Amino acid sequence: MFIRSGLGWLSASPSSLFMNTIAFWTFLLLGCMCIGGYFMFRKFLKVLPKADGKSKLDWQNYWVERSRPLWSEEAKAFLDQLVQPVPGPFRDIAKHSIAAEIGRIAIESSATEVTRDHCIRGYISATPRRDSRFLIQFLEKNHIDYSPYRHLLK
Repeated sequence: MFIRSGLGWLSASPSSLFMNTIAFWTFLLLGCMCIGGYFMFRKFLKVLPKADGKSKLDWQNYWVERSRPLWSEEAKAFLDQLVQPVPGPFRDIAKHSIAAEIGRIAIESSATEVTRDHCIRGYISATPRRDSRFLIQFLEKNHIDYSPYRHLLK
């Protein structure tokens, strides 16, 4: 059906370009919501309590607070160097989880302060296995000897 207007004949149905644009934005927004939901679900799983009654985030906070007096300025600067390859928006979260692992290792070894050895060991054990290749590249690029910790990378 066509409608007569002052500009000429117009169709009563929308154009295919308009419909394709609507379909494109629908799929784009749906994809973004799925990606956001995935990350929200992962965060939700970290907050759920484990068998001991504490969540993964509770344990991270516990180890960070308990090891806070052990951190020297040199160890903090080395931790900042280790988290440099992490993208900016995720750097604080990565730094916190790596610091928790380093603190746990230092406390369990009854250390009086966090050393470079603790930092490297904690950095390797806190990094997911899927990122081991990038971790090795970063350590080699910065001339950090990780040979005593190769067993942690497997």
